[in-house]
Order: sequence, then C-alpha cells, then structure tokens
Amino acid sequence: MRRREVITLLGGVAAAWPFAARAQQSDRVRRIGWLGGAADDAYSRGLLSAFRQGLQQLGWIDGRNVQIDVRFGAGDSVQIRKYATELIALSPGVILASGSSATQLLLQETRTVPIIFAIVTDPVGSGYVASLSRPGGNASGFMQFDNSLSGKWLELLKQIAPNVTRVAVLWDPTVASAIGQFAVIQSVAPSLGVDVRPINVSNTSETERAIAAFASQPNGGLIVTGSALTISQRELINTLAAKHKLPAVVPNRFYITDGALISYGVDFIDQHRRAAIYVDRILKGEKPADLPVQAPTKYELVVNLKAAKALGVAIPPALLAQANEVIE
Repeated sequence: MRRREVITLLGGVAAAWPFAARAQQSDRVRRIGWLGGAADDAYSRGLLSAFRQGLQQLGWIDGRNVQIDVRFGAGDSVQIRKYATELIALSPGVILASGSSATQLLLQETRTVPIIFAIVTDPVGSGYVASLSRPGGNASGFMQFDNSLSGKWLELLKQIAPNVTRVAVLWDPTVASAIGQFAVIQSVAPSLGVDVRPINVSNTSETERAIAAFASQPNGGLIVTGSALTISQRELINTLAAKHKLPAVVPNRFYITDGALISYGVDFIDQHRRAAIYVDRILKGEKPADLPVQAPTKYELVVNLKAAKALGVAIPPALLAQANEVIE
C-alpha cells in the first residue's frame, strides 16, 4: 500500500472515531437513583410510577436505556442514610430524592452527585440550595410549598371546628422544614384564639400515647405537617383522629383516601412526573446549579364528608364551594 493511501485510510478511521464514540455513548445504559417513601405504601409506589411515566415520555425506558436503582427509606433516618450511601456508591448520573429526609441525608453524603428533589418545603432555609433561582450546588428540584401555607391549615381547622381552642401539631423535629411549618402555625395561633403544642411522631407508639393524652382534654384538634414520618404513619393518625373525635387538617389528598377529614396541599403525583424533566436535563449534560427550584403552581382542597359526619363536624357551605374535590 502506498504512503498516500495509508495516510488517507488512517485519516478516515480517525474521523470516524468521534461518531463511533457518540454512538456508543448514546447507546449506553444510564443510571438513576431513587430514594424515598416506603415499599409497602401504595402512595409511595404511585410517586415512583409517576416518575417512571415521566421518564418514558422523554424516551428513558427502565431496563432499556436507563437503570433505576430504587431504595425505600420508609421515613427511617438510619435506613435512609444507609440507602443514600448505597446509591451514591453506584455512581448514578442523578438521584431523585423524594422528601426532605431523603434530600437532607443524601446531601450530607455527597456534594458532587446530582440530586433532583421533590416534596421539599424550604430548600433555601434547609441549606439544600443557595437560592431558588440559582441553586448553586449539586441539588435542585420542586418545592412542596412555602411555609406560609402552614398558617392556612390552622385557619381551615377553625373554619370547620370553631370550638377548637387546643391544637396538636404532628411533626418530625429532625426535619428542618418541620420547624418552619410549626413556627408559622405558632405565629397565627394567637389571632385565632388557639394554643398549639407539638407532638413528635418519631415512632408509632409515641404518636399513639401523645394523641391519646392530648385528647383527654376537650376542644382539641390536629394539624399534620409534611414529612416522611407523618406520611408513613398516616393510617394510624387517621385512625386515632377518628377514635378520639379530633378534627384534623392534613397536608395532602392521599391522606383523604385513608379516611382523613380535610386536606390542603400540592399534587405530588404530578410533581414527581414533572421531576423527570429535570432528570432528563441532567442526563443530557445540564447542572443542578443552573436549574431553578420550581414552586408549586396548583393547590388542592379536598373534603371528606363521610369523615365529617363520623366526627360530627359540619363543613361550611362556602368551604365546600371552594373545594377541588368533595368525597361523600
């Protein structure tokens, strides 16, 4: 072979290398981590399903061009930390953190692996991002709601149960956002003539004892703040509220399907579907630092008239007219 032919051949091979590399890169299976919720919880599985659906709509098919490594922490900080370490060790392209606990513990373990969060109340105050418009680190995502919404829960409770003068706020004090929620409720309480006190939901036995003790005095009501622990205990909380005849306001619609009285909050199924858009952008080369945190745009008020009847609560007609959904 003449020298000119050899040079031409090598030049053609070299020119083909970038195309081959790009083809190989596009064909490789990308890795996504998921952390949050409980494996035996239908709602948690629904969030994961919505996330998968969102990815599929963007062309990411689990088992084909992407592998989703799923870990359910069930609101247990020890388990969540263990799974956070496991997921990071798998070197994923991005991790979806469902809830404040998952986000907080993942960020304690890594400041390099990209994290997209959902159901997080106060990402700036919690230290997850520098600002909503410019997160600046390895995390961004979707807010649960602004802490000011917590005051609305107390206002709703007084609307449906005007005689309530004592309110127990169920919270997980290890989650930074819960502290902000409780502070807002405390600030609103004097103007509504209500005394508030926190109830720690660190475990089911403590929750049961504390609610029973609170219910021993009259004119009581409950507010359930948003956290992985309160979500994992929602069936117990609803059962105890019904047993002790305590009107309760909860943060999300999915409590209603388990028998809660009234909810006001964000559609998290839709939020997890939308989170797939940010994951897609990360996998295509964008950085969480440049993706603004998204605030919720739609809130839902849902009323359960069956629960109201069992509690002897009369829902004002004006409130029913405002509800997005009424369950009879």
